[in-house]
Amino acid sequence: MNLDEIETFVAIAQLGGFARAAGHLHRSQPAVSRRVKLLEEELNAPLLERLGSRVVLTEAGRAFLPFAEAALAILRDGVEAVSVAREGIGGTVSLALVGTLAATDLVNVLKAFVREHATVRLDLRTANSREVSDLVRRGEVTLGLRYFTDGARELETAVVGYEAMVPVAPADHRLATAGPIEAEELRAERWVGFGLNRGGRETFAHVLHRWLAAAGLDEAQVVVVDSLTAQKRLVEAGFGLALLPVSAIGEELRSGTIVVLDAPTFATTVPVVLVQRRSGFLNPAARALLALIEARAATAVTGCTPS
Repeated sequence: MNLDEIETFVAIAQLGGFARAAGHLHRSQPAVSRRVKLLEEELNAPLLERLGSRVVLTEAGRAFLPFAEAALAILRDGVEAVSVAREGIGGTVSLALVGTLAATDLVNVLKAFVREHATVRLDLRTANSREVSDLVRRGEVTLGLRYFTDGARELETAVVGYEAMVPVAPADHRLATAGPIEAEELRAERWVGFGLNRGGRETFAHVLHRWLAAAGLDEAQVVVVDSLTAQKRLVEAGFGLALLPVSAIGEELRSGTIVVLDAPTFATTVPVVLVQRRSGFLNPAARALLALIEARAATAVTGCTPS
């Protein structure tokens, strides 16, 4: 078994097919197939199954994938450690974050880091919270910023701030200028939000349902819309109300298409969490960025206000 075979298997699993993996790895498709076959022979188990044009993991493939990803992540750590030994504080630090967090005061931390470490390249990627954790776990980025904690054993997490969640309505809604609003006034309203997952992970959907329960609105209709942008467009169109992070609605508030309802009794927040790989290598640049984020967290009790 060699790293080339492992890298090929991981690429197929992540990209969903032999052709895509071949393009990503700059190899021919027969070469990719050959490497997978060798790996399966060495493990004495099929790892992938073709279903028409799709490729899916077998049970053995699902069992092997996290270890294969961990092996590649450790290799990247080794390459980075050699680079640090050769070059010192320079180099690259990679960060994945949920896109809406770029509209919070966390962006000032990134600006300060770039200003103080001009020789370091800061690579940024945006993703949803689950994808941020996956990128960190696979070693594709060094640090991540997401909503809610992640209990994966491969990860270390720390709360670095809280962002306000606010009820929003279209600008012409009957309660747009009312306030303070009592729960009873919201009883007939329809809501749009994310769907509840079947696992134990905390999500925006859990926050909305908990918020409604606290208001005595357990029976409220919630239409599942699995896109933050779509939720905002539906609110603007008068389809329903939504409970959204403040950082996600700056443009709409400025343009006057939606308003924040005055319902202070039901104010709530969600945690913003820093994610790193447990026992993962942090070069000096990554440690410097980590220190800046942690210092900001120590001085920001509620944090994550819009920038």
